Amino acid sequence: MKVVFEMKKGISLFSSSGIGEYYLKRAKIDIVVANEILPKRASLYKKIYPDSNMVTGDITNSLIFDEIVKSSQKHNIDFLIASPPCQGISIAGKNRKIEEMAKDKRNYLITYVIDIIKILKPSYIIIENVPLLLKMKLHIKNQFLSINEYLQNELSSLYDIESEVLDTADYGTPQHRKRAIIKIKKKNKAWPWPKKFEKQITVRDAIGDLPSIESGERSNIKWHYARKHTENQVLWMKHTPTGKSAFENIHYFPIKENGERVKGYNSSYRRIKWETPAPTITIRSDAISSQRNVHPGTPLDDGIYSDARVLSILELMRLTGLPDNWNIPDDTPELLIRQIIGECIPPLLVEALAKEIKE
Repeated sequence: MKVVFEMKKGISLFSSSGIGEYYLKRAKIDIVVANEILPKRASLYKKIYPDSNMVTGDITNSLIFDEIVKSSQKHNIDFLIASPPCQGISIAGKNRKIEEMAKDKRNYLITYVIDIIKILKPSYIIIENVPLLLKMKLHIKNQFLSINEYLQNELSSLYDIESEVLDTADYGTPQHRKRAIIKIKKKNKAWPWPKKFEKQITVRDAIGDLPSIESGERSNIKWHYARKHTENQVLWMKHTPTGKSAFENIHYFPIKENGERVKGYNSSYRRIKWETPAPTITIRSDAISSQRNVHPGTPLDDGIYSDARVLSILELMRLTGLPDNWNIPDDTPELLIRQIIGECIPPLLVEALAKEIKE
């Protein structure tokens, strides 16, 4: 006899536009309440999930906090996912000491998540962020505590708390993206970690069937168009092989207008590889000079490489595990899409975690 599980009601905090939760209904979880501080992201969330109640505003504002709680208490909330902003702990662009991170107010947003957990008491909770989350320490009640120590102090009487750093490429996403996952469940519940998939999906698997397009060109496929780059940028990348950086070129390397060679890292002006999952997609996927975001390209008969451009929106969607028919409005700004994809936890990892929930 097949067991049919009822749909669980859930809440999403720091939701952005809800990419991470896109497949949760396939795991029998319905997000009925969400919260996001930035109006553009919250507005897009409401268009993607019209049946969810989006509370737009700052969770540290008591009125917003109370509205989130009040709206949630209308439902039997049994699942919570929270993605507190990572800017306060991210090391992208600069190194930050653990002690410095303890002084950043943004890193204390997790305390509001804990307050809501204590009120709603959901059975299953996911808190996720960049891997450094698990090393971060906070000053809480005159103590210098790691996140795990803080959670144990606050929740261990009712919950079991586990944490791991998972790579989304191990769970069906054609992109390497490591995320710290804190998995919290009530003590009487069963919730194992998902098993890694047998095979990783490569860039070729994900986008290899899409037509080649060059800088400024549009295809007849929705969201598959190329950003316009400068003539010099296109020239450098046309002479850059798959998986290589233009900085490695003998002749066609990045130069300034005065002819001086541009200084930079080999992670910039770099084509990604076909035969592996993509590297982590960043919020600057629009910039050809940013980190590892140029199309792999194909060698042509004249010795240059095709697709001298950053990845299209459709390619970014596929490499994030989103479907081609992702239900975002046609007039959604391109840069907004790139930003939310660069900030997100890919949805197939969240689905893999949620599908392991046992009744």
